[in-house]
Amino acid sequence: MSHSFFLAGTTGAESDGQAQSATAIISHALIPPCRPPALPPDLPRPQPASLADLFFSFTWLALQGFGGVLAVIQREMVERKRWLTQEEFLEDWAVAQIMPGPNVVNLSLMVGGRYFGLPGALAALAGMLAVPLVIVLLLGVLYTRCGDNPQMAGALRGMAAVSAGMIAATGVKLATALVKHPLPLWLTLSITALGVLMVAVLRWPLLYILLGLGGIGCLLTYRKLST
Repeated sequence: MSHSFFLAGTTGAESDGQAQSATAIISHALIPPCRPPALPPDLPRPQPASLADLFFSFTWLALQGFGGVLAVIQREMVERKRWLTQEEFLEDWAVAQIMPGPNVVNLSLMVGGRYFGLPGALAALAGMLAVPLVIVLLLGVLYTRCGDNPQMAGALRGMAAVSAGMIAATGVKLATALVKHPLPLWLTLSITALGVLMVAVLRWPLLYILLGLGGIGCLLTYRKLST
């Protein structure tokens, strides 16, 4: 009798285990996982499909860039389209800062040239400038007629505050890439703090900061990579 009771208990435990397993399988099928599945390592990297894609993408970027397009272009190029990694964006942006001319225009030339050579650079440049130029001309005419309006002046001040917040948020996002820098984190943060001090407080010319502080950063990184 005890033997029959043992068998009945074992069978009941197995039935409970099977029921729990079935419930877990059904729950996993009905409830999606919180974390999206990882992409295969050999998945091809996203890139612009054509010159038209480059043109319209940079046109859309330029139309969103009220008060500065840095925050918008970082989000679109790195986070949404993934044409650039965070590190590549930082490197290209540093080069765009050094080159003469508007930073964002220089960056559009480099991104377009990266994928389609000279035609790609020209397509990205046209997208960055063509439609926004027409809009700026129209807004310039409107501003000459209504610039003294207090409501318009207040709206422009509000847009400037939003733009400053967007640029500050982009700086915080880009700072996360310093963790992967060859130099120690304390050193990269020190160079960053010195750069902010020289620009915002001391108001030194940007060329001197790039040549001096930027040159020191390049030299230290080169020595670190050479060892």
